[in-house]
Amino acid sequence: MSDLGWNPLHGVPSYPAERYAALADRIGRLLRSRGDILLVQAEAVVALEAAAVSLARPGLAALNIVTSLYGGWFGQWLRRGGATVADIVAEPGLPIEIDAVAKALDAGSRIDVLALVHAESASGILNPLPEILALARDHGIVTVVDAVASVGGHEFDVDDLGIDIAVIGPQKALGGPAGVSALSVSRRAWDFILRDGAPRDSILSLADMKSWVDSGRFGLPGTPAPLEFFALETSLDRIEAEGLENVVARHALAASATRAGLAALGTPVWVPAAKASNLVTAVPVPEALAPAVLITAAGRLGVELTEGVGTAPARLVRLNHTGPRATFQTVLSNVVAYGAALSQAGHLADISAASEAISSAYSR
Repeated sequence: MSDLGWNPLHGVPSYPAERYAALADRIGRLLRSRGDILLVQAEAVVALEAAAVSLARPGLAALNIVTSLYGGWFGQWLRRGGATVADIVAEPGLPIEIDAVAKALDAGSRIDVLALVHAESASGILNPLPEILALARDHGIVTVVDAVASVGGHEFDVDDLGIDIAVIGPQKALGGPAGVSALSVSRRAWDFILRDGAPRDSILSLADMKSWVDSGRFGLPGTPAPLEFFALETSLDRIEAEGLENVVARHALAASATRAGLAALGTPVWVPAAKASNLVTAVPVPEALAPAVLITAAGRLGVELTEGVGTAPARLVRLNHTGPRATFQTVLSNVVAYGAALSQAGHLADISAASEAISSAYSR
């Protein structure tokens, strides 16, 4: 820290205005997007709400896929702006079925916008994004994708997939700060946003953010938050040095090793590998056991496990192997702690076999 020449918690120097454009370009390359990259000085939920607010207006028809509370919020924001929204709600804690999406799109009603979350950190599931986007393209629909828990953990190519608006936050697989986020916006999405009196003079206005793009991407509107942008630069330096494909591979290995360890432990996982996120692995808690009991027992061993969010009536515990946690040491400690917690609660758990399975996965 002494090499910085300033205390990182106060007295932070201004972030150089000419570096915002370079930062946006680096994010564009990360997303493989030729669209406009907008920088938002807030956590990614704000960027998601900005997308909804900027699209929503009376006469807009949206199909909203709900696989967690985040999808539910997006639908609420669209409705608040006057849009007509049809929600497709998945089984609690599970990915959406592609047949349900196809049925909704083929029902005959006009749909302008389709929105969904790709990877769900709430339940450790992965929605079938390429298949959904292919259906949307066939119907000429503008797409909005929450990629906060997928970029860096899964293959994600905005242009190849044809995503019109992608929202990311660097705090998960990228291992960056939570106080800044970004959007990729296509030309087709701008046509929707800017027509018919787009919302203006608001921190949630993408139309106002486009003024920053059109004016040369120099200084961001509002008071800059330099600490978050310095931190974002550092995390991008780290990602670029490792190589994005290696970051994705590291998360995929952490996920597969976790699943191998749990299988050897004698514990089922929540969803099969093809439907699972690479960032979080969820396990269903045995009957008559409260998730909090297992989480507390693991905590006494110094390992943080968490409960599934927004997945009732599913009772899930999540093993987190996201960002800097996508390592052998964390995967091993997660599974061993979960096994120890099960053993303390009177359930069989072969911790030795689990450890060997994880070691074998990483040895390969």
